[in-house]
Amino acid sequence: MDSSILTEKNRNNTSVVVFVLLGLTDEKELQLILFPVFLGIYLLTILWNLGIILLIRMDSHLQTPMYFFLSVLSFIDICYSSSISPSMLSDFFKDEKTISLIGCAIQYFVGCWMALSECCLLAAMAYDRYVAIGNPLQYSTIMAPGFCQKMVAGALGTGFLCSLLETIPAFHMYYCGSNIIQHFFCNIPQILTLSCSDPSITQMIIFLVALLVGFGSLLSILLSYSFIAASILKISSVKCSAKAFNTCASHLAVVTLNYGTALAVYMRPTSSHPDKQDTVLSVFYVIIIPVLNPLIYSLRNKEIKEALRRVMKKVRHLPQ
Repeated sequence: MDSSILTEKNRNNTSVVVFVLLGLTDEKELQLILFPVFLGIYLLTILWNLGIILLIRMDSHLQTPMYFFLSVLSFIDICYSSSISPSMLSDFFKDEKTISLIGCAIQYFVGCWMALSECCLLAAMAYDRYVAIGNPLQYSTIMAPGFCQKMVAGALGTGFLCSLLETIPAFHMYYCGSNIIQHFFCNIPQILTLSCSDPSITQMIIFLVALLVGFGSLLSILLSYSFIAASILKISSVKCSAKAFNTCASHLAVVTLNYGTALAVYMRPTSSHPDKQDTVLSVFYVIIIPVLNPLIYSLRNKEIKEALRRVMKKVRHLPQ
């Protein structure tokens, strides 16, 4: 069966097994420009996040809860970017950008899993900063390695279960009409508009997951930072206050970037025909943020820079 647009006669009787993605653009000249740009961003995402993970593993000075969480964040960003970017890049060379129903479900599941896990992880990182600033004498006791590992397992487990809860009903719906997704990846709002089934239950599940995990994590982050602010205000020394705030600056920037863009993308009215602003926001959220997160944490971080110098020094002194 041809995977292109089904004829009007067959639309009511044929179950869709293949979706057609419209991609970012149909203009060949623009595709020639965008492909190397997005390929470079994707490779930089992999290399930079992988570099952060290896650096934290190799340097003993970075064996702290904050950097443990950062290494997990880098792992999540690699998985999230890899769930969408490779297929998007390959679509630049296709006249018909098709993806199977199962492939679409897997892409959505992995992307949703990583996005929800990142929300939970950012909440865990905010709590870590609160303990470090608000209760420094008991920091090593509270944020013990076992507890940190449980927090990470909880974040990944919550993301996995909630993603599964969204994916199963969404892709068990009956799709019998148009098979064209007006996007460059399997974005659930556009997919649900193609269903011949009633999407209300699936939409309710997605709403509840977003409320409990997305806004729940944001509320936890805001609560942690309200306690952090109260703790900083109690510090009499201006220098110590500035130092305490500086330890939170990178995390605050990442939280603002992630949640600000996510809210801009998903709080807009659902449409089967997303406009250019939707596409730009999606590109920023899906492709740009995974490479910005490690940059934000590493460029302003003296400990990361010092660890990199130590590792480079060790490499130079290795026997040839």
